This record gives sequence, structure tokens and C-alpha cells, in this order.
Amino acid sequence: MMTGILHQPVMLPQIISALAPKDGDRIIDATFGNGGYSKTILNHADCFVAGIDRDPDAITRAHQEMQIFGDKFTIFEGSFSNMESLVRDTPFRKPDAIVFDLGVCSTQLDQAERGFSFKNDGPLDMRMSKSGESAADIINSLPEKKLADIIYTYGDERASRKIARAINNKRKVAPVIRTSELAQIVRSVLPHPKRGQADPATRTFQALRIYVNNEIGELNNALLASEHMLQEGGILAVVSFHSIEDRIVKRFMRQRAGFSARPSRHHPIKIKTESTFRLASQRPIAPETSEINLNPRARSAKLRVAIRTSANIQQVKNETVNWRS
Repeated sequence: MMTGILHQPVMLPQIISALAPKDGDRIIDATFGNGGYSKTILNHADCFVAGIDRDPDAITRAHQEMQIFGDKFTIFEGSFSNMESLVRDTPFRKPDAIVFDLGVCSTQLDQAERGFSFKNDGPLDMRMSKSGESAADIINSLPEKKLADIIYTYGDERASRKIARAINNKRKVAPVIRTSELAQIVRSVLPHPKRGQADPATRTFQALRIYVNNEIGELNNALLASEHMLQEGGILAVVSFHSIEDRIVKRFMRQRAGFSARPSRHHPIKIKTESTFRLASQRPIAPETSEINLNPRARSAKLRVAIRTSANIQQVKNETVNWRS
């Protein structure tokens, strides 16, 4: 991505159609970022929006750019997995809708000092909240096998062992502390990409970002929180960008809608259980071709939507989704 281009929220018309915001609604934008969803929702109806983000830079942007909405908008700093406690003492404790955009904010990618991008040299950081262990800490401290497991599990990288071995050899000489260093290590052991193919470092950087920020655990907990919080008829809308996230969202929604994962992937079986959600659609919503042409980032986006039923949450197992099977 080119420096200076702001994050473009994907599928805005589809999001508005799914949420159908009405005057007086209270909606949680669980991934505020640059505020694209929040602004669009607030401009569509005379409603109230609460933004959540763990990135201090996003909180600063919210204070600077959302003042025009007055008391219609509120920002909370923290992880979306903790949104239930963040909004507990506010009118948003039982929202009408919760929306997630799980893509990395392009503003973060554009800032070399954040260490998310292999295209811009910077410190190997990747921390969304700017606290805790950085990617450099992980790269230089974990055993080679653990590194290989992370790169394979969260990046779907078949050459994970080869990459981990190369990292281990390099860090024996000197710590790996720059994004350009890590990218070069990965590129040195993988075939040169053909025209139009992704950079060889893509999967490794994705895997480290997911691990550093505990994105899988965060998402699982956020889905459970949404289930607890949404009132009857409340909308859960989630936009994902890679297969791991989409698998988690898909399985969570289908399980909570009372569908078994098998025996047929083409014909999921409805099982007798108290369903906390009903699916708005069996299949994900995809972006229009015209949007993809304008914003290639939208190409891999999938929107899944579910509607909260009246089921008592206590009658449903409060468990996370097994996305590996």
C-alpha cells in the first residue's frame, strides 16, 4: 500500500443494509480504526455509536475527527474482546447491533514505525496496542520449532520450518530487529514470486501479527461477548479478510444457529438445540466487482451476518470455536 492513503472500509453499502440502522439505535463499531463504519452509520440514521479500539493512535483520531457528531458518538480504548466490561455501565450494554472489520487498518501498515509492513522498513513491532511483547521479542526468543509452528498455523505457510531455520541462523549472529531484515530472510529461502503473485514474506508477517496480538483469542472472546450483549433481534455483522478469521466466524454463527458442521459441507444439518442466532444468509456476502476495482484490498473480504434470537444464553455452551479441524 502506498504511504498516505487512508484505510478504506469495505462493503459500506452491504454493512448499512445488514445493520439497517434506525433512529435511536445503539450500535457498537468494535473495530473503529479510521472511523469509516462509524461515520457512515451516523450519517445514515439519527442513532448512537460506540467505537472501540486498542490502538492509541485510533483513539486520538476519534477525539479529533468525531467531535462533529457530539454525544451521538463515544469512543472506548481497549480490546474488543473486553467490550462487555468496557460498555457495562453505559446505554450500549444491550446494543442493537455490533459490527467488526477484522482487516488491519492501512494507516497502521503505512506507518513504518509500527512494524506491520514488509514494504516499509521499520522496527519489528506489530503491536496494535503498543504494549506487551513485540514481534522482535518473539522472533529472537522463541525456540525454532515454536516459530515454525506459529508461521505454519497462522500463516498457512508450508515452508515454515525452512523459514524458522533461516531466522534461527540469522539471530545467532545478531538479533533480527527490523522489518526489512525479516522480509529478506524469508525471501532468501523461498522462490522468487512470479508477476502478480504476493510477496513471499506476506504469510510470515501475517502469522506474526496474529500471534503478537492474540487475534484468534481476541476474536473468539469478542464473538462470545456479542452473543451475551446483543438484545433480541440484534445484528452481528463481521467482515473478515483471511481464511482463519472467516472459519471462526462461520463456525461460530452456524453452531449458534443450531447447525452441525457435518456430515455434508453442502447440506449442514439443523440440530435440536436452543439457538442464540439465526443466519441472515447461509453464504457470506462478497464485495461488488466495482468496489474491488477501486479498492483491491476488498478482494478477499467476506461479510457474515447473524440475528440474535430470544434464547437464554445460559442454555448454550459458552465455548470457543475449534477452527483447526
